[in-house]
Amino acid sequence: MSRHRPTDNIWQTPEQHATTRVLLHACCAPCSGAIVEAMLGHGLHPTLFYCNPNIYPEAEYQRRRDEALRYASTMGIDFVEDSYDHAAWRKTVEGLEHEPERGNRCLECFAMRLRRAALYAAGHGFGLVATTLASSRWKSLEQIGIAGARAVDGIPGVVFWQANWRRGGLQERRNAIIREQNFYNQLYCGCEFSMAHLTENDDKE
Repeated sequence: MSRHRPTDNIWQTPEQHATTRVLLHACCAPCSGAIVEAMLGHGLHPTLFYCNPNIYPEAEYQRRRDEALRYASTMGIDFVEDSYDHAAWRKTVEGLEHEPERGNRCLECFAMRLRRAALYAAGHGFGLVATTLASSRWKSLEQIGIAGARAVDGIPGVVFWQANWRRGGLQERRNAIIREQNFYNQLYCGCEFSMAHLTENDDKE
């Protein structure tokens, strides 16, 4: 049985599990803004978990990390940085280098990062794991749900909180926070393969 729990009322999930602590996997500051604000507004206590070994080059990883850390500090929430191991990520997606965006490479990438989040959650008393990936219109919600279910499989006490973080005015609020915070707003997903895709599109224009 799938352990991710989509629901029309996204706030039912923490209520059902009687918890206010959420480990929120953060891909970047722009995607985190409205989700963090909304969680705090609903009495939840998110901790940002920055696990993004896909990001290339490392200077880009650091720039995005620093923006996410800045926002966490602004909002008064905890920030945890996972290790940056791009070589391990490359091994995870080996053979999928030529997959299109939203293809199998993205699925394996999500699954790796969310698995690390789930393992951290299990070791630090978090019952819920969510991800800011689900706020991006460029990402497949179906893929994120599949990856999240895989991530918590076999980890007792940890549930993946699947939600469409684009609804309920969150997409509009996301865009407003980007402007208010003057976030660095990246132009490609993160990995070198998505960077190449961006370059190809630029060449066609």
